[in-house]
Amino acid sequence: MTLTESTQGVTADKSILSFKPQDYKGKVDPDWCPGCGDFGVLKGLQKACSELGIRPHEIVIVSGIGCSSNFPGYFNAYGMHTLHGRPLAVATGLQMANHELTVIATGGDGDGYGIGGNHFIHTARRNVDLTYLVMNNQIYGLTTGQISPTSCQNMKTKSTPFGSVELPVNPITAAIMNGATFVARGFVGDGKHLIELMKKAIQHKGFALIDIFSPCVTFNHDNDYKFFKPRVKKLEDEGHDSSDWKAACEKAMQWGDTIYIGLFLQKDQRSLDQLEPVLDEGGPMAYRPVGLSQEQSQRIIKRMM
Repeated sequence: MTLTESTQGVTADKSILSFKPQDYKGKVDPDWCPGCGDFGVLKGLQKACSELGIRPHEIVIVSGIGCSSNFPGYFNAYGMHTLHGRPLAVATGLQMANHELTVIATGGDGDGYGIGGNHFIHTARRNVDLTYLVMNNQIYGLTTGQISPTSCQNMKTKSTPFGSVELPVNPITAAIMNGATFVARGFVGDGKHLIELMKKAIQHKGFALIDIFSPCVTFNHDNDYKFFKPRVKKLEDEGHDSSDWKAACEKAMQWGDTIYIGLFLQKDQRSLDQLEPVLDEGGPMAYRPVGLSQEQSQRIIKRMM
């Protein structure tokens, strides 16, 4: 690249900037179980950000609670480890305060589709410009193996020793029906494909969901790598039209000998920050004058500490 960029008075020549995946490695090493699919998600995102040339200080990772939600500590960027099911609420606030940031929310199926189901619906509806990576292992791994919203019917777990009687949620159709403008599914067993999905999601303007099959090797022995590998098929190989939401839903509802991964739906639609009139002029809210005196600001900070 040869673009010279100026941000808040600091000029940097991007032609001399080059980032390798290891530049996005956090100071803390992951404590996931050996073989956990989340390692693949972490490496995939590091690779995707490297290939896109996004600088670490331009990225913020927001997570909820769960094994996968330790993600911000393992990634070299700004990060927030928030509350169970609440990463999208915090990520929305961050994106609206500074819409020049690359905002990425991470979490698991329990965090995102169970406890955080309400936020998932409304973030999609509002088309907030952020990327949501859900590491879907179809189990509550952190609490040692209970059914999650995506666990299959009849699945036997610690909380359902005789088999679950509940039908699982379908995050792909849910995202499409609630207005998400980029809906995809990946599998950590196909790293190159996942990286390409991540790059497209980050570049997309609007709410981008990637539901990622990330097997839990410790507590879910039903939906492991051996289960997924012979079943997953790429939508791209079948010429799927990602502008056709009906076809996307039909493909997403298939679960058996064939389970589709890839880009189900993508559409152009103005994001929330583009629709908000107060952001039309003056740049990100984070850079604007607060409108308070130093004394008033200090009093507010003191009350919050």
